Amino acid sequence: MPLQQLGIQQLLHEYNQGDRTFSEVALPGASLDSKSLVGIDFTRCDLSRADLSRSDLSRAQFVGANLTDAEIADTTLNGANFQGANLIGANLQNASLVGANLTGADLRLANLSGADLRGADLYEAKVSGAILQAANLRGARIDVNELDETDCDGAILDGLNTEAPYELQAESMPWVSWGAHACSTADY
Repeated sequence: MPLQQLGIQQLLHEYNQGDRTFSEVALPGASLDSKSLVGIDFTRCDLSRADLSRSDLSRAQFVGANLTDAEIADTTLNGANFQGANLIGANLQNASLVGANLTGADLRLANLSGADLRGADLYEAKVSGAILQAANLRGARIDVNELDETDCDGAILDGLNTEAPYELQAESMPWVSWGAHACSTADY
């Protein structure tokens, strides 16, 4: 079944009237920058190449959404749910994703430099090739094996919850510098 077509002005009007559910809507390339859409539901939407930068999308639902190559820099996404979402190549620089659910999300080649991922759940998320430079992952849950091919120079990893399927030894991960809060694949 094809996704429903919806214009930006119609979406904003319906949101301002109190509607928060816009699931299975096609909005590729949509410009929603600098908007406050707290609690909006974009479940299974096509937001590929959309511009959501500088917006407040706290507690938004992006379950199964396509956000390929989306511009989401400097956006507030605290408590947002990206479970199973496609964020390949998305720009999430300096985004605030505190407590966000990114379980099973595909973040390959995404730019998360400077992002605040404190307490985020990245269980089974794919992050190979992602940029996590200077990102704050304090208390985030992630399989450190996924960090193997990421650029996380200067990332804060204190309290990282590494719920891996087996016990990891610090010496088996020479590319992670826990004390310096940084990991670098260059040293691997």
